[in-house]
Amino acid sequence: MTGFVRAGRFLGCDAPYEQAAWVLFGVPFDGTASFQPGSRFGPPRIREASWNLETYSPRLGRDLAAAAVHDAGDLELPLGNVAASLAAAEAAARRFLADGKRWIALGGEHLVTLPLVRAALERWPDLVVAHFDAHADLRDTYLGERLSHATVLRRVWELVGDGRLFQFGIRSGTAEEWAFAAAHARTFPDAVVEPLRAARAAWAGRPVYVTFDVDVIDPAFLPGTGTPEPGGITAGEAFEAAALFRDVEVVGIDVVETMPLHDTSQRTALVAAKLVREFALAVAGR
Repeated sequence: MTGFVRAGRFLGCDAPYEQAAWVLFGVPFDGTASFQPGSRFGPPRIREASWNLETYSPRLGRDLAAAAVHDAGDLELPLGNVAASLAAAEAAARRFLADGKRWIALGGEHLVTLPLVRAALERWPDLVVAHFDAHADLRDTYLGERLSHATVLRRVWELVGDGRLFQFGIRSGTAEEWAFAAAHARTFPDAVVEPLRAARAAWAGRPVYVTFDVDVIDPAFLPGTGTPEPGGITAGEAFEAAALFRDVEVVGIDVVETMPLHDTSQRTALVAAKLVREFALAVAGR
């Protein structure tokens, strides 16, 4: 596809575009990173790590080799131009929707979620957003900017409104963010799996967009991320959470904030790759 580059392919995502129900693509953008930049290098490293895995998931009993997923590659983005980069991501999502497809996006920083949710909302106006993160990301501004990885879920809330933003695993935020979450979102501090089981019933078949910031996982398991926060869930809990979307009407997924440059062990990329595999098999596997 034009506008994309690809040096490799995610394991098992070999379906031709015309036959795929789901498209995997990278959004290599980290233009508002405030602590450690480098998540723009996440998508290719996640693909590389995926080849250490099997296509089969024993947890789900499904195989990527039988799934209709196409890896389109990474978007070509104008470095340093936040507005144009977000516009390119939104245009790609709209193109996939026009072709009757859904997506799994590889970040990149968390701000890339905003244009993807905006595109999904046009197709599914009653969209629910499931947000996994160490941080609430509900600031109205950060360092004077409204568009930031620290404000992205506040901008998403402005799109979807009260009662449609579910936050799991949150363990960091300002006092103002926690107060805002209590009034406008459904936020579950620290825990992920059990609150997610309960939330699925509340969604009652509604379309769900999933945004998964990998820093919800304890940095002991996943040190290579832009703003690591001590504590958090295990990698196993993250995989279990991904599997719980098997019977949910998921319309889009992003996995963001993999920042591999500070992790020479490669375990961050490996955890992210397995998480992507589990999400892909939960929503697209057979």
